[in-house]
Amino acid sequence: MPHDESMCMMNVSAPAPTRPQLPPLARHALLIIWDGVSWILALLAFLVVRYDFGLSPVQWNWVIAFTFIAVVLQCAAGLVTQVYLGRHRVGSFSDAGWTAVIVCVIALSIGLALSMVAPDFPRGVPLTMPPLALVIMLAGRFLARNMAAGRPRAATDASVPAIVYGAGNAGHQVSQLMRQAEEPPYRIVGFLDDDRGKSRLRIHGLGVRGTGKQLAEVAAELGAEAVIYAISDADADHVEWVSRMCTEEGLDLVVVPPLREMVGGKVTLGSLRHLSVTDLLGRRPISTDLSAISDYVSGKVVLVTGAGGSIGSELAVQLHRLGPAKLLLLDRDESALHGVQLDIYGNGLLDTDDIILCDIRDEQALQAVFEHHRPQVVFHAAALKHLPMLERFPLEGWRTNVLGTRNVLQAAHSVGVQRFVNISTDKAAAPTSVLGATKRLAERLTAWHATTYDLPYLSVRFGNVLGSRGSVLISFRNQIEKGGPVTVTHPDVTRYFMTIPEACELVLQAGAIGNPGEVLVLDMGQPVKILDVAERMIAESGQNIDIHFTGLRPGEKMHEVLFSNAEAKATSQHPLISEVQVPDLDPIVVAELPSDRESILAMIDEEPSVERTNDAQTAGLDQSGARP
Repeated sequence: MPHDESMCMMNVSAPAPTRPQLPPLARHALLIIWDGVSWILALLAFLVVRYDFGLSPVQWNWVIAFTFIAVVLQCAAGLVTQVYLGRHRVGSFSDAGWTAVIVCVIALSIGLALSMVAPDFPRGVPLTMPPLALVIMLAGRFLARNMAAGRPRAATDASVPAIVYGAGNAGHQVSQLMRQAEEPPYRIVGFLDDDRGKSRLRIHGLGVRGTGKQLAEVAAELGAEAVIYAISDADADHVEWVSRMCTEEGLDLVVVPPLREMVGGKVTLGSLRHLSVTDLLGRRPISTDLSAISDYVSGKVVLVTGAGGSIGSELAVQLHRLGPAKLLLLDRDESALHGVQLDIYGNGLLDTDDIILCDIRDEQALQAVFEHHRPQVVFHAAALKHLPMLERFPLEGWRTNVLGTRNVLQAAHSVGVQRFVNISTDKAAAPTSVLGATKRLAERLTAWHATTYDLPYLSVRFGNVLGSRGSVLISFRNQIEKGGPVTVTHPDVTRYFMTIPEACELVLQAGAIGNPGEVLVLDMGQPVKILDVAERMIAESGQNIDIHFTGLRPGEKMHEVLFSNAEAKATSQHPLISEVQVPDLDPIVVAELPSDRESILAMIDEEPSVERTNDAQTAGLDQSGARP
């Protein structure tokens, strides 16, 4: 069983002895003294090597004067620039840079002054002594920094003995974190790594004791009570395997987040976390061609519709990192715009012209936005996505997902948008719902603009994303927090899952490789039983919560598909992206359609679904495919 909090707080080891810390004033004084001594040592080295102490009395006086003045100026300049007042970390690049500048200025100023007033002053002194003094100063600084970094902090009574699984970069960082933390939550006792080439590796004095298959015996031998999983690019299957072993051996499991979630690729104490269902469903390495993505984004005016939504906001965050000339965020939800601006810029003032409050249903307002800002790249993520709501209010789905997409496409073409990426859904493959049918119509409208104008306008289709608003994980978490029950539609229902960052990375990649009119389909991995997800989340909570089955809702499939039987799947330039073609839909057909409910529903129902007959009962449709 994993350890609870009381177990984590037990005294697992005696505190490791540590060297007492000097007060700041003493450390600053030692640094000043060291720099002064460095000039004196440089003087002695210079005299031995260059003159073997064979100077005349007059030259001795001038050399000593040079050294004395240099020491005084070094101390004064260091105080003025705050080198000795803790402004820069000792041994850091900024500390070394400022020290070098001070030494060079001192050497030039004193050397020029003495050469003009003292003919007997040895010319080699200002050329040779300062570099020697600088080397000695920096050597002392780096030695002090390395000693401080190598000195472990005291393990507290709460420190849990832990094995680090993974002896790569992340494992090194975890070990260093625990050595430097004031109150480390874990005391590292050893390492495991599946790379046998690292079997002789030692990290901070601790060796790699074996591979993952030896976890049980190594943990018993070292008295470990926890495992820190430090493989940032591992896939979900391996994480699940390690999780099962830890559960069997009664070891607490803590994981390093995937690399994409680390700020600057750095592991922090705050980033370490217990295993979550997200790690088991959406954790896999994704290789993207950043140069290809940057080519069509960097330096361009980029617009994201639906920028306040789950996908739109993450797209905006990732696009911002690629350096667009301007990033336009459009949404009809002012609160959502506030949130995404806060995520990207650290403020939510909503007072800049790149934050646009607009409804894509409003054709004239949307056209005005495009004409004013003239975007070059558009990511269209605005949509209504909740399947049961659209079954109840199909006209709302039509107005947003179909007419809204038509409005965005027409506005984009009118100002010469160079690349257009429409965000679609797996429900558009063999649609059995209003959501699926309207999103497929959006794919077809996009394809018409692409083929008619020969432009890279394309759609990207994928399944459920973890953690989006209204997603099953959010629903389950809320139900568990309230004590249950957890509701699942059917014991056998399955869905595809992917994390939002994963999906957005592949959307950006698809935008780089897609051809005009294509629908690019993301590889979602293997479908997951929703019941398994619910059981896992209940187990994580430690509560005894019932699961109730509610039955499939109208328009809902038992098993989602990414391709219909009529679609010919083709490979693309990326191993996790496939290509399919969809028939064009001329926007005139949409424009000329009568606006009455019957005509619109008829067009939605006419959208072909090869699998509609097979899925009729589980999808909540009668055999004709009509909504009951």
